[in-house]
Amino acid sequence: MLVLSLTLLFIVVFLLLGMPVAYVFGIGSLGFALLAGKSLGYLVPHAFWQLGSFALLSLPLFIISGALMGASGISDRLVNFINSIVGSIRGALGAVTIITCALFGAIAGSGASAIAAIGSIMIPKMVQQGYPRGYATALVGCSSVLALLIPPSVPMIVFALAGGLSVAAAFLSTILPGIMIALIYCVINFIYVRRLPGVKADVKLEPAERRKLVFSSTRKASWALMMPVIMLGGIYGGVFTPTEAAAVALIYTLPVGFFIYKGLNFKTASDAIVKGVISIGAIVTMIFFLFIMSRAMILEQVPQQLSAFLLSLSDNKIFILLLINLVLILIGMLVDDVSGSILASIILLPVATDLGIHPIHFAAIVGTNLGLGNITPPCAPLLYMAGSVGKAQINEYLAPTLKFLLLGHLPIVLLVTFVPDLALFLPRLLLGLE
Repeated sequence: MLVLSLTLLFIVVFLLLGMPVAYVFGIGSLGFALLAGKSLGYLVPHAFWQLGSFALLSLPLFIISGALMGASGISDRLVNFINSIVGSIRGALGAVTIITCALFGAIAGSGASAIAAIGSIMIPKMVQQGYPRGYATALVGCSSVLALLIPPSVPMIVFALAGGLSVAAAFLSTILPGIMIALIYCVINFIYVRRLPGVKADVKLEPAERRKLVFSSTRKASWALMMPVIMLGGIYGGVFTPTEAAAVALIYTLPVGFFIYKGLNFKTASDAIVKGVISIGAIVTMIFFLFIMSRAMILEQVPQQLSAFLLSLSDNKIFILLLINLVLILIGMLVDDVSGSILASIILLPVATDLGIHPIHFAAIVGTNLGLGNITPPCAPLLYMAGSVGKAQINEYLAPTLKFLLLGHLPIVLLVTFVPDLALFLPRLLLGLE
C-alpha cells in the first residue's frame, strides 16, 4: 500500500504541474513496478501481449471515424434537425443544445469533440437569442458529458478493454443514465429560461411549414443519424462485434463525408486523421503503461489490500460506495475521461468486484462519476474547454454550472450507484447478462 500511495501521489503532483498525461502514467507505472521489485522483463511483454487484443482494435477505428464525421459538417445538420422538431418554444434552443450533444456523442464518442463541434455553433446562437453567455457556456459544458454516456463512448471502450469486460454491455450500462441526465437538463433549462425575459423564441411557423422544415432537416441529417443506428443495431442484433462495428463505421464515414455532406476533402480529412492518430497514440501509450501497473498491482495483491482497507473503515456498503464515488469524481477532476476510465478500471474495478458490485454496474458508476468530475470545479477539464470555446470567464458560467450539476447530474449519479437496475436493465434485456 505504501508503494501504491507514493505512486498515486507522484501521479497527482505531476498532473497538477501540467506534465503530459501519457508521460506521467509511464513514469508512474515503471516506478511502481520497480519499487515493488517486479521484473520489467516479465511485465513489458505481458503489456505488449494485451495490446494485441482484437477488441482493442475498435478503439482507433472509432476514434478515426468520429474525427472524420466531426470534420464532415454534420454539426449544423444535427442542430437543424433537433431544432425543427422542438419548434419555436421559448427556451427551445437550450434543449436543442442538450439533445444535439447527446446525438453527437453517439457519432463521435467524445466530450471534447462535442464541445468543439456543437459549442462553436450553439453558444453564439444562444447569445444571439438572449441567453447569457455564461449560461450558454455552462449548458454546453455540462451537456458534453452526455457524449461519454451515449454509445459508442470512447471512455467506455477503454474501461471495458482495460477491465476485460464486454464492450457491448459497458455501452448499454450508461444509456439510461445518459437519457435521464439529458431530460433533467432540459427541464432545468426551461425553468431557468422562464426567469430570463431577454430570451427570444424562434419565429413561429404554420403547421404545414413546420412539417416541411422537419422533413427537410430529417432528410439532410439522415446519413449522420444512420451511423449509430447501424453500429449499435449491428452490435446488439448479433450481426457484428464492436470491433467490426468500428470498421463498418469508418467505411460508412468516408463516402458520407466526401460525397454526401462534402465536408471532407484531402485537407480536412488528413487534418482529422492526424488529430485522431495523435489521440490514439496518447491513449494507447497510457493503456500500455497502465497494463504494466495493473499486472504489478495484481502480483502485489493491491486490490485485495484496498478492499481490506475500505472494509476496515466501515462495513456499511452505502458508506463505501459513497467513498468510491468521491474518489471517482476526484479522478475526473484531475484527468480527462479516457485517462480516468483506465485508472478506474485498473485500480478500482477489482475493489468493486471484491465488494460484490457487478462489473457492468460499476462501469455505469464510473461513467457517470467521471463525467461529473470532468465538469466540477476547480479542475474540470471539459468545463474549462467549454469556457474557452464560449469565450466566457469562469465567474460567468460557474453558478449555472453548479445548478446543472447539483440538480441534474448528481442525483443520477446517486441513483445509478444505489439502484443497479438502471445500469443492468438493458444489458440483461439485450445481452442476457447475468
